[in-house]
Amino acid sequence: MKILMLTWEYPPRIVGGIARVVHDLSHRMIKDGHEVTVVTYKDGNAPYFEDDKGVKVYRVDNYMINPNNFIDWIMQLNFTMLAKANEIIAKEGKFDVIHAHDWLVTYAAKALKESYNIPLVATIHATENGRNSGIHDETQRYINDTEWLLTYESTEVIVNSNYMKNELQRIFGLPFEKINVIPNGINLNNFTGIERDYDFRRQFAMDNEKIILYVGRLVYEKGIQNLIGAMPKILSNYHDAKLVICGKGGMMDELRQETRNLGIENKVYFAGYCDSKKVQKMYKCADIAVFPSTYEPFGIVALEAMLAGVPTVVSDVGGLNEIVEHGVDGMKSYAGNSNSIADSVLSLLFDAKLGSAVSKNAVKKVKELYNWNKIAQDTHYVYEQAICQTEAQKQLERIAQEKAEKAKKSQNPTKELSNLLTFRKRSAYA
Repeated sequence: MKILMLTWEYPPRIVGGIARVVHDLSHRMIKDGHEVTVVTYKDGNAPYFEDDKGVKVYRVDNYMINPNNFIDWIMQLNFTMLAKANEIIAKEGKFDVIHAHDWLVTYAAKALKESYNIPLVATIHATENGRNSGIHDETQRYINDTEWLLTYESTEVIVNSNYMKNELQRIFGLPFEKINVIPNGINLNNFTGIERDYDFRRQFAMDNEKIILYVGRLVYEKGIQNLIGAMPKILSNYHDAKLVICGKGGMMDELRQETRNLGIENKVYFAGYCDSKKVQKMYKCADIAVFPSTYEPFGIVALEAMLAGVPTVVSDVGGLNEIVEHGVDGMKSYAGNSNSIADSVLSLLFDAKLGSAVSKNAVKKVKELYNWNKIAQDTHYVYEQAICQTEAQKQLERIAQEKAEKAKKSQNPTKELSNLLTFRKRSAYA
């Protein structure tokens, strides 16, 4: 297949989890013999074109005109992505399928679908409604409506958890059979050859301190404020612990102030943004990883920690709730509950056998269920479904057109029009 991926982030530009998903899925598709082209935003010194181990990556600038706001910036980006995709199609021919990742590329995807009659598949990685626990202002409403438009225009929709499938059905009223649950995956070689580096570890904690690691954006829905709130209880029971926070975000100053208010600033280390290599080393240095999200469609960071062999604590929401089985391959806490987070962390700190057992089971689970081989095959099957449905629709439209022409020429047009109406109703139902 010739596959066109549309995404606003692709390595080295990493904003959230979309970049890693598109990167790993595209490379697995290449290994399966498909041709993958990615159109994305150019950030920093990344090249305009790159052959990324077989994946053709085209990056576009946004217009030099300064946008009024983020929504305008996204709209401008869609225009430049659309122009680049048109240029590629003019040179290399049509694609078999378009795969759009989240609302940020909706308008480019919709225009390409309608211009070239190419099947559109969309992956909804998260929803604005879920991120904000509802829609509270006009910007959020615009994003929410754009998400609906993308799901409406798509022949097939992919989500990464059953939680997200239920959310899309509830928010957008999507048909059950249109939504395909395909979990995100992880490169199983991520930690090959990487061992605990004690000199690196000493930058963040003393040798006697157990590192409690958080990796993610510093935003409300990630629940980092609740993990910091759990630290006084953790430290009162187990003094030799240190919380290391890898990530950046709008809550940084607020969180720093909270550690001062709680009197634990010497037990919380803000490492800031960490690139992928540094994160890999951090996982190997950590004793426990905690991901306390209040909203999480999937939670790929949990897979990373589990694969690294780090005992992992997650909140009982969204995809995290589906990934981890409490006490078997990780620990769970009640979402938004600092006391519950502390209890789960302490149970691992005080019970080395439990930590060892859940880590061993977690590695096995990730390798069996979250490898890209299976995920790519399932995604390819969805592409085939979308192509078949589009071809069937084209055929039905041709038949309807023939019947309409026949009705025009018939001596009994009322009967012919009635037959045409019946056909259209049946084909729409099918």
